[in-house]
Amino acid sequence: MAKRLIPSLNRVLVEKLVQPKKTPGGILLPETSKQLNSGKVVAVGPGERDKDGKLIPVSLKEGDTVLLPEYGGLEVKLAPEKEYLLFREHDILGTLVD
Repeated sequence: MAKRLIPSLNRVLVEKLVQPKKTPGGILLPETSKQLNSGKVVAVGPGERDKDGKLIPVSLKEGDTVLLPEYGGLEVKLAPEKEYLLFREHDILGTLVD
């Protein structure tokens, strides 16, 4: 297994956040409850080059919490207990801010 993956070009490695199965008060949430597809950015690529050869850096940074599309992304196995997905930067829907 790889210790660390550095994405190429404008790709972003995201660790999918697992929603809690119960509330802080101890109420169990049903499996059918609406899940928010969010994740934490683990690594970003250097960016993409335009037609003139200038580097366009990725606008996301490590540690950002992002909103993911319902479908898509490439599943990557880096650790058995965590779920990682690889997306292109333009596939990510947005950044979640507290």
